[in-house]
Amino acid sequence: MTDSQTPGPAPNPLAASLVILNRETVCKHLTMERCIPLMRQAAIDLSKGVMRLPLRSVVPLAGAGKFGIMPGALAEDGPFGAKLVAVYPQNFEYGLPSHQGVVALFDPESGAPICIAHAGEITRVRTAAASAVATDALARKDATHLALLGYGEQAAAHLDAVACVRKLEVVTVWGRSPERAKAFAQDAAARKGLRVEACATAAEAVAEADIVCTVTNARDPILKAAWAPRGVHVNAVGASTPDAAEIDNALVARGRLIVDHRESALRQGGEIQRAMAAGLVDDGCVVGELGEVLSGAIVGRTNRDEITVYKSLGNVSQDLTSVAWLYAAAIAQGFGSRVGF
Repeated sequence: MTDSQTPGPAPNPLAASLVILNRETVCKHLTMERCIPLMRQAAIDLSKGVMRLPLRSVVPLAGAGKFGIMPGALAEDGPFGAKLVAVYPQNFEYGLPSHQGVVALFDPESGAPICIAHAGEITRVRTAAASAVATDALARKDATHLALLGYGEQAAAHLDAVACVRKLEVVTVWGRSPERAKAFAQDAAARKGLRVEACATAAEAVAEADIVCTVTNARDPILKAAWAPRGVHVNAVGASTPDAAEIDNALVARGRLIVDHRESALRQGGEIQRAMAAGLVDDGCVVGELGEVLSGAIVGRTNRDEITVYKSLGNVSQDLTSVAWLYAAAIAQGFGSRVGF
């Protein structure tokens, strides 16, 4: 056999083609019920140091738009990749998702790209699923009243997610447009078979709530500590950059603060940075990460009357975990599109 006939290394069959998962495919297969346990394990792995997670980079764009680059690896020898996402809050006006982009997954053996998935749909599901994990770990077990501050895509997703971990009886919703809040309430009531009420103010919406989810594009706080009932659990979700905050400084200082990722929360969490700048807290305000609560390394809620706050910035470990599961399912079940690369 001549040198020209010497066979090269066998190609990795999983990296032979690129699997494309569009929005409809992601929506069909990454259900909330499937994603919640994935996000639970992702949180535990992140806090144990299994995952590699550099801080995200965010490029401001014209208007309120932003472009985010979020790289990471699921393990030293595991799949790696990045989320490339444009965030356009104004898309809500046109019935489009605010998050537009892709999550790219790479093969750890060859370095080849093996999967590209719709980032907007991944973000919609995994963000709410992570809040459900936090709610299950931190909210009172008998919580039945959910308050939603916001009426967009994440409000609907959070209603679906929280309903998976608590038996809801009442949902209250507030947003800047009373008409849209009312429309959301009517649609949610019909879709979920629950009592859903639109409220005139955020204070009214949260007054008797057991669980509050802030899921808005607000730049300044919409939820104040003075309005928070005893024993409430808050998922602070909408503000994901240092220049935005949904909860006020007093609530940061008053609540038992659990975060998805400590370094990201301290360096890029607008609510925490504002409270620190005001001199109300230091970096010790972060009790720990959600993954530490889930693994038993730290205690979550310590008593019924305590206010717990989960500060979610979202992180690429959640995206890559979701896409890695989808990719494996796509290979096993044959869904998704395949192209040569």
